[in-house]
Amino acid sequence: MNEGWQQILTVARKDARLAGRTRDTLLATAFYAALVLLVLGLALGPDDARLKPAAAGAVWAALALSSAIASGRAFAQEQEAGALEQLTLYPGPHGALYLGKWLGSWLQLLLLTIGALPLGLLLFGAAGGGQALPWPALLLTALLGVTGLSASSTFYAAITVNLRAREALLPALAFPLLVPVVLASVKATGLLISGGWSSEVAGWLGFLAAFDVGTLVVCTLLFPFAVE
Repeated sequence: MNEGWQQILTVARKDARLAGRTRDTLLATAFYAALVLLVLGLALGPDDARLKPAAAGAVWAALALSSAIASGRAFAQEQEAGALEQLTLYPGPHGALYLGKWLGSWLQLLLLTIGALPLGLLLFGAAGGGQALPWPALLLTALLGVTGLSASSTFYAAITVNLRAREALLPALAFPLLVPVVLASVKATGLLISGGWSSEVAGWLGFLAAFDVGTLVVCTLLFPFAVE
């Protein structure tokens, strides 16, 4: 058990150091998220009646696509450096390797979310102007949503890393598993923006928590087959 935790933290720290040193993945995902938000904002126009209801959907669409980019890039860097095979040959549980890669991706996506969420809500007129938002509940929603997005994207990034068209296949393959996370996150965020905390919000967050746990468990068990 201790060896597994050590492997998880070692892989996560390595990915975090690499991301902090090169910054290419962080910059690419941040630019992509900002571009998605800007394009959607311009497409909907300056009408607040159209912008505000779309705020939650725009933010989570940007984060979902960014999670696929971040996870795919993490595995691609390992492959380009010739280190992926060495990691899979490490004398330890392959599930720990998945959890380490997931944790590294989760930290990067969480950092992106801290900037993208308030920026997106402000851009779409759902924040600012004296509006009081339940930020603790929004942060909880972000944590649960980011967990599900990174868990799904990390697993499918491992499956597609050796494929020639992995950049195109990763979002397509991960899409069915990302839909429940995005849907629940959009619903919870939209309800919090429009009316604050409610039992319906609690229900969506409960669904997100159950989905996150289930996805992490299943992907951890299946990961050894994904990298063979």
